[in-house]
Amino acid sequence: FGHEDIKRALLLQLVGGCTRKLPDGMRIRGDINICLMGDPGVAKSQLLKHVASIAPRGVYTTGKGSSGVGLTAAITKDVTTGELALEGGALVLADRGICAIDEFDKMDESDRTAIHEVMEQQTVSVAKAGIVATLNARAAVLAAANPLYGRYNRRKSLSENVNLPNSLLSRFDLMFLILDVADVDRD
Repeated sequence: FGHEDIKRALLLQLVGGCTRKLPDGMRIRGDINICLMGDPGVAKSQLLKHVASIAPRGVYTTGKGSSGVGLTAAITKDVTTGELALEGGALVLADRGICAIDEFDKMDESDRTAIHEVMEQQTVSVAKAGIVATLNARAAVLAAANPLYGRYNRRKSLSENVNLPNSLLSRFDLMFLILDVADVDRD
């Protein structure tokens, strides 16, 4: 009920665009990155969970419970053989699908920087414990963020309201602001 424009955008994200390759060899991603920002209790998390559940390859995670390694890739040691193995995180597992990240604003700054490469080049580069690899992460990112002080302050700019750097906000193709407008009759 409601949020028709947002639901249309999420449908387009589910369908996805087409990746283009330019004559000079540059690749332009076809995936749409969307950020839902706004007051708590306006169904941002519900939209994320639903999109992740109906996407053929959807991964839902929270920013508070995920580290940069959990989103990108980790090196693990096999207990029996002692060999090192590379395990993909949420963004790698959502390759050619959608990675929904709730509470995006609650992530640590160091963990958030891991997403920059994924949203722009759609790869994850790993150089740990003698393993150097580049993993595909051609996932569309759907993120939800809450305002810094509980409610959105209309007198401040978007970057002042949401605890996200402009370098990360610029990587989103669509950003929606969902406000809880106080109404005595409807509330």
